[in-house]
Amino acid sequence: MKKMFIGNLPHNATEESVATLFAEYGTVRSLNLATDVFSGKCKGFGFVEMEGHEARAAIAGLDGKSFGDKFLKVKFEVPKLKGRRR
Repeated sequence: MKKMFIGNLPHNATEESVATLFAEYGTVRSLNLATDVFSGKCKGFGFVEMEGHEARAAIAGLDGKSFGDKFLKVKFEVPKLKGRRR
């Protein structure tokens, strides 16, 4: 299972619209969009989990693709290193 970061989502994006977009490349195992607490609108980013080969296909097909009035940024999530300071 691979987790992907999705950035530059339009504020009117919904979990349903993003799931439909990624479903073209395989089964969406989980989807979490960051939303504003008060308005409920998308904050412009989220995370999707898919199987490895499906995730690679989704990144190749969706990174830079127009979605609404924005161009998506899709890449593998880079886990934060715990306990390290700069």
